[in-house]
Amino acid sequence: MVKTFAGARLRRLREEHGVSQIELARQLAISPSYLNQIEHDSRPLTVAVLIRITEVFGVDTAYFAPHDTPRLVAQLREALPTRAALPDLTELATRLPEVAEAVIDLYRRYRQANDQLAEVVGDRELVAGRSPHDQVSDFFYRRQNYVPDLDEAAEALAAELGVRRGESRLALNDRLAQRHGIRIVRQDTDSLAGELHRYRPETRTLHLSTSLRAGQEAIRMGAQIALLEYADVIDEIIEEEKFDDLQTQILMRVGLANYFAAALILPYREFLAAAETLRYDIELLTDHFAMGWESICHRLSTLQRPKARGVPFSFVRVDRAGNMSKRQSATGFPFSRSGGTCPLWNVYEAFSAPGRVMTQIAAMPDGQRYLWIARTVTRHHGGYGQPGKVFAIGLGCETRHAGRLVYSAGMDLHATEAATPIGPGCKTCTRMTCPQRAAAPISRRLDLDENRSTFIPYPLKEQAT
Repeated sequence: MVKTFAGARLRRLREEHGVSQIELARQLAISPSYLNQIEHDSRPLTVAVLIRITEVFGVDTAYFAPHDTPRLVAQLREALPTRAALPDLTELATRLPEVAEAVIDLYRRYRQANDQLAEVVGDRELVAGRSPHDQVSDFFYRRQNYVPDLDEAAEALAAELGVRRGESRLALNDRLAQRHGIRIVRQDTDSLAGELHRYRPETRTLHLSTSLRAGQEAIRMGAQIALLEYADVIDEIIEEEKFDDLQTQILMRVGLANYFAAALILPYREFLAAAETLRYDIELLTDHFAMGWESICHRLSTLQRPKARGVPFSFVRVDRAGNMSKRQSATGFPFSRSGGTCPLWNVYEAFSAPGRVMTQIAAMPDGQRYLWIARTVTRHHGGYGQPGKVFAIGLGCETRHAGRLVYSAGMDLHATEAATPIGPGCKTCTRMTCPQRAAAPISRRLDLDENRSTFIPYPLKEQAT
């Protein structure tokens, strides 16, 4: 059982209510010295004491839930790359998570201010680091890839429409027709000028390319319903984020509409129950719900509803060149924003065996271990000779959750030698002796000597302690 240390939060809660340590100890029926140890993280919170605290202060037990320490540490390392050692950042994230989040928020505001300044002075080099895609990815990452308002609304609508697995298109078609007077028109892609779908409000028609598979058609229909019926919810979320750029607003609207569509076609409780029953076997889930591999993996990464959580996954989509076109996470996997990802990651190995599921135990520099599942997906457009698209889809979770996955069968999740040492990306990775390194880490000096050569391409100087 994981021990809960929440001394700083308990002390802050007590002080906010103006209660002395002696008085609170009396109300909790424990000694003042015991309470003092809890507040200084010398003793963990027991279940009995936690329940009494919630009764005294009228707070939910989730108030004392452990914060996502790996996620906070990864973001702190980006915000403070040269100002603190990893153990110090870990202690800050563990003991004072609210302070850590404040530091991260300040860094995020700094980046936003820097972007605005770059816009004013016309420096496009500065703006390039904060593209609309980056900002939308950051939104979902901060929310652990879960948007409760849309997820719950989609599940309620699915129940209202009687959406059934594998037959969602019929229910969505009826909704569009009966409520909005929208007709579905299927056309070949050439007649749609290369588009996969196009909604024409003047004719109340939703044009879908014949190249779309059944699940992809359902997603387009569901997204259109989101834009028509839940525009106010979507707009409110966008307004809260204060996005000034029109392109970012449009991309966010598309992302939220697609999120709603997936939650409508794969309703939360039904999908979570199937995932748990099938031990997160993605092949079986794709057959069960008649949806594609990528759609199933993406939905698995969103199952973070309080009191009904699935395995917290990180989800990525990359191409052969290493470009990451999607990255969302319900866990603390430290995605790099400084360019490039780790070539030792099995997401890239998947390209060598198209269509085959690859598994990997990956160890990060901070000691955190993940089980990663990767497989390629292929999309074709047009006939013979037309170029297609090939991506590798990766889905990863911390090894403490891996026992719930069929992919962990036969693996020694705890053996040190069984784990592949990877990092967030060469420019932020702290592994001193990695022979695969493609760039020196930011703010680290190279240990160069004209009279010697090394197997390691970027030998690094030891940092002074």
